[in-house]
Amino acid sequence: MKYNWELPDWPNFKVQLNKTEALLYEFALKTGEVNGILQTLPQNIQQEALLQIMISEAVKTSEIEGEFLSRQEVMSSIRNNLGLNIPSDIVHDRRAAGIGKLMIDVRNSFNNPLTKETIWEWHIALLGSSNRITIGAWRKGDEPMQVISGRIGNEIAHFEAPPSNRVPNEMEYFIDWFNETAPGGSREINSAPVRSAIAHLYFESIHPLEDGNGRIGRAIAEKALSQTLGRPVLLSLSETIEMDRPAYYAALKKAQQNNDISEWVNYFVSVTLTAQLKAKALVNFTLQKTRFFDKYKERLNSRQHKAIMKMLEMGIEGFKGGMTAKKYMSITKTSKATATRDLQVLSDLEILIAKGSGRSVHYDLNLKLI
Repeated sequence: MKYNWELPDWPNFKVQLNKTEALLYEFALKTGEVNGILQTLPQNIQQEALLQIMISEAVKTSEIEGEFLSRQEVMSSIRNNLGLNIPSDIVHDRRAAGIGKLMIDVRNSFNNPLTKETIWEWHIALLGSSNRITIGAWRKGDEPMQVISGRIGNEIAHFEAPPSNRVPNEMEYFIDWFNETAPGGSREINSAPVRSAIAHLYFESIHPLEDGNGRIGRAIAEKALSQTLGRPVLLSLSETIEMDRPAYYAALKKAQQNNDISEWVNYFVSVTLTAQLKAKALVNFTLQKTRFFDKYKERLNSRQHKAIMKMLEMGIEGFKGGMTAKKYMSITKTSKATATRDLQVLSDLEILIAKGSGRSVHYDLNLKLI
């Protein structure tokens, strides 16, 4: 079997959009709706929605690669980079600090042309320094670059990228293609999801870095979306991809065997549409959350307010495992008796719904009030 980069028509991708047109139309509608809703909201709600989207993207793009980061650490990193924490929070996990920096730079520089220096700077932000692999430069060495899974000794190779000595030229062509397909370029692609789909597949097929290709590739996909739309996009591709990771890798694997990538584009556009629908739900959730606190702020003490805020930070997915007296004590630094009393008040107000009994009792947010 030959891979796409080994075929004589590489990288002249062919795309038929007849099966994708309805998805593209729906994406345009939902993107317009989300942007319209945001424009009517107060600045603090817009900022909160943006923050939650970026946290989800940072956490999930890492999870796809098998890295599980603290949501709190990622949030601190992103807030630091947005200038919202004065003084800045201390972020102990270098990976969380790096992905937060990457998220902000991708967003702030969306309209700039893509350069190899940009990719290398993102790579350094993401991985820091290492004596083990090359960081901030294209990969080197004679060993094949393979995407594999499975246990040691029983690995399955899903894809093999071009040899390292081809990478500089391949990436020069890729960067030229990316900039020429941007708005106003000589090969402009005016559909944001289509351009994003091709950009992601093209980059992943070259796999130009020793590590971090998936995360950088998804950042490039976001840049393509934002650049083509003419504004920073408000959605998390990685959150949607991570919901069905096997489908993502299966679609990539199939697309890397042929340069007719119509099926891949159809898959990826469906991902962007789902991500946009989830973003719309999150914006609505953020607005409802603000209204909730306006309604109940006079009825909550400072401890209850802090605990509910902590639960709401987890977004629509909810607070994993519910709130317990032990968690409440940890969050609010209070005694067990006070925690139990506070939780009972929140339950009486129907802000929290009690589940279980005795020592196993826990509380979920009553999302109908949110």
